[in-house]
Amino acid sequence: MADRRKYRKRANQAVVAVQLALDTAGFTYEKWGGTQTCKAGDWIVDNDGDVYTVDRTTFERTYRDVGEGRFVKTTPVWAEVAREAGQVQTKEGVTHYDAGDYLVFNEEDGGDAYAVSAAKFEAMYELAD
Repeated sequence: MADRRKYRKRANQAVVAVQLALDTAGFTYEKWGGTQTCKAGDWIVDNDGDVYTVDRTTFERTYRDVGEGRFVKTTPVWAEVAREAGQVQTKEGVTHYDAGDYLVFNEEDGGDAYAVSAAKFEAMYELAD
């Protein structure tokens, strides 16, 4: 893996989100080459047409409400370019990635991981330092 660096979401990168506030055991869906699980209380996010779910505790810790169902990610991430294809365990399931995609971590120590294609990551994030 390449060096991991600190990034922040670009200021114009708001998402639309709604919390799954229903009496339900949740649901599963297929995305990123694996089965994802959404639990009651998790968030359903529409990120410029890319719809996915985010674990409740992660969403509440990393996003801020900016009104009318829109949220911005306010915490930094740490990311590195994958040198070869692989998969990463996320809070929602398993995400497969290709060489050149970014492995992204919500925690500096490498916790709370996910993967994003290079084009999407570079459009959404900028170096923090």
